[in-house]
Amino acid sequence: MAKPLVQTTGRRKESVARVRFHNGSGQVTLNGKPLEAYFPTMATRMRVMEPLSMTQTQGRYDIDATLDGGGTTGQADALRLGISRGLVELEPELRDQLKKAGMLTRDSRIVESKKYGLRKARRAPQYTKR
Repeated sequence: MAKPLVQTTGRRKESVARVRFHNGSGQVTLNGKPLEAYFPTMATRMRVMEPLSMTQTQGRYDIDATLDGGGTTGQADALRLGISRGLVELEPELRDQLKKAGMLTRDSRIVESKKYGLRKARRAPQYTKR
């Protein structure tokens, strides 16, 4: 495969998306599958394609991404961040528009770690009086 124009990374929770942009017709490939096969729900596909539709760059680039870890929502949001970062690298004038929409902000919320003596991070065992 040809050398990509730009390669970026997006992260969310445990998910990591490595996104590569190529000149093309707007084809999106995720782990070797088309977007429709990888994310079957329309809402998730719209969330992933939001940066492209907002900036009117939908048919300009082919996107090839490798998604790893986490679940569907985490992977979709990681991919969205990776696409946004790639668009800014390719066309710096889009930065203000994407920044204002909150597409360039990494969602830093992660699962809190479990503590010793507790059932979960904060859930304590049930107290019995007698």
